[in-house]
Amino acid sequence: MKPVGEEPVLLAELKPGRPQRYDWKSSCETWSVAFSPDGAWFAWSQGHCVVKLIPWPLREPELSCKAPERKSRSSKAEARSRAVAKEKTLECGQIVWGLAFSAWPAAEEGDTDPACTVGLPCLILATGLNDGQIKVWEVQTGHLLFSLLGHEDVVRDLSFAPNGSLILVSASRDKTLRVWDLSRDGRQVQVLSGHVQWVYCCSISPDCSMLCSAAGEKSALLWSMRSYALIRRLEGHQSSVVSCDFSPDSALLVTASYDACVIMWDPYTGEQLRTLRHVPLHSALDDSSEVHTSSLRSVCFSPEGLYLATVADDRLLRIWALDLRSPVAFAPMTNGLCCMYFPHGGFIATGTRDGHVQFWTAPRVLSSLKHLCRKALRTFLTTYQVLALPIPRKLKEFLTYRTF
Repeated sequence: MKPVGEEPVLLAELKPGRPQRYDWKSSCETWSVAFSPDGAWFAWSQGHCVVKLIPWPLREPELSCKAPERKSRSSKAEARSRAVAKEKTLECGQIVWGLAFSAWPAAEEGDTDPACTVGLPCLILATGLNDGQIKVWEVQTGHLLFSLLGHEDVVRDLSFAPNGSLILVSASRDKTLRVWDLSRDGRQVQVLSGHVQWVYCCSISPDCSMLCSAAGEKSALLWSMRSYALIRRLEGHQSSVVSCDFSPDSALLVTASYDACVIMWDPYTGEQLRTLRHVPLHSALDDSSEVHTSSLRSVCFSPEGLYLATVADDRLLRIWALDLRSPVAFAPMTNGLCCMYFPHGGFIATGTRDGHVQFWTAPRVLSSLKHLCRKALRTFLTTYQVLALPIPRKLKEFLTYRTF
């Protein structure tokens, strides 16, 4: 892989359609942005207790980059729904902190329309609210399906199992994570306790075997999605861990912290593989900047697993190549809070404190055959299984991301 040094270009910016209110309940921040797994919808918590559901690609003329052709098991059904898809406004009644789309359910062999056998719509959106509720919506119609009750404080983040099982994990300021089964009318399956501070982030691995949670602590917790037992604490940061994400093959985990570092872990062994340090660029900072200007807010993997995007308080979006310890591209942005790659690559969505969403170009890369083979193997082989293979040591190092 050859790093691409082109700076991200701002393609489009969406702004709230309502005038800003000044009471404390309005909260204009965009705490979360989300793309549906097939790239057909974009959700945006635009502040003022409102979520916008927008069909993708954007129809605004300022978006010059068209979305790539979608490839999914439900492409035919999605194409039919796109013909009548319209932008929707979800009135949530509370400040919205977390957003998550469900995965498309697996269609049974011979089915022409992958409708959910459990009676739920094919695509749903979960919203985490300020009062501890989780509201679950039907994407195509914008109808509220039901509310999940149990958390006692802000629901800060949400993560659906990528396998279409409709298992949802929620992270809350009540210091717990809760596991819900939406195929069983939103039944609460498990409460995960172990954090002593607010839980900021949760992420389920693509193979659905692990869950990572990040709280206002110097360590992240790794849980089993099969037994819901704590596997290990990942210790290495010097300040609160606020964001986490798994690589597409589940072989890597990244955590971002207020200590201005991203740590890349092997989730199977708990080993730290690499540390990416965010050094402030003085040209992007003014004279009034404080010491903690590089405190990180968000980190996410690119869809092919070769890049990371990070948003920090030093007013920069950074893009990193996994094989380098310094960013390959920067973009100036103000008051960034979150970031997410488009599921098929090519651009990144970022949310800001003023309720805006910005869309940036991202490096496009043709994955090497070596990386494609590694990604395919690591989708079903753990680190320990790779190390047990009768293959040369250098190949083991490559397959376990010790070398690139």
